[in-house]
Amino acid sequence: MKNVYFLSDAHLGSLAIDHSRMHERRIVRFLDSIKHKAAAIYLLGDMFDFWYEYKYVVPRGYTRFLGKLSELTDMGVEIHYFTGNHDIWAYNYLEQECGVILHKKPLATEIYGKVFFLAHGDGLGDPDRKFRLLRAVFHNRFCQVMFSAIHPRWSVWFGLHWAKHSRLKHMRREEPAYMGENREHLVLFTKKYIQTHPNVDCFIYGHRHIELDLQLTKKARMIILGDWIDQFTYVVFDGDHLFMSEYVEGESQP
Repeated sequence: MKNVYFLSDAHLGSLAIDHSRMHERRIVRFLDSIKHKAAAIYLLGDMFDFWYEYKYVVPRGYTRFLGKLSELTDMGVEIHYFTGNHDIWAYNYLEQECGVILHKKPLATEIYGKVFFLAHGDGLGDPDRKFRLLRAVFHNRFCQVMFSAIHPRWSVWFGLHWAKHSRLKHMRREEPAYMGENREHLVLFTKKYIQTHPNVDCFIYGHRHIELDLQLTKKARMIILGDWIDQFTYVVFDGDHLFMSEYVEGESQP
């Protein structure tokens, strides 16, 4: 039985991350190291810092990462790509060219007999009105069409610099660390969801850039994946055991 892997939040292409080529190569080497061990890989959002697909144009770069995804899907490895709040605007390029399975909404699915609830995590239980309004604008089809009318030279520049501002804010620790079980929005959302969906065995999210592994009930477990900027963490499910690990080049044996 082959493993199933979960990771998120690489923010490839971020203008706030030094040595972007090295950053991309690191995740490509990880994917290469697991390609013969993986039945499926779930990428839970924000793999790009800004990704916007035009009808005939996609952002420059990421050739190593996209090539590795294509190689894995050609080998028969399922790649599930969840859009996050930085790569909302994925349409059909990743599916048609790279062979991934694209998810724009949370997914409840059975893997090796266990029920998983998988999502990037943005907008789930977050009461911040400013964030919810911005998210609604980003998801609005009319706004997307209007943004598509802007030449990529300017729209992609704008998107990358907007995303850079968000990344720098996180690096300055202006975003809260783990707020505790009674204040963390994703924990509160999950506890509420369990009440009507007691069959779920494990909830896995990205988005928050924190490592969290909570046993919420006797049955239900919740994990937040960390990121692939500073932590390089991922989750492995082998059919019996579910555990979080860290990729350390030259040492890790995922």
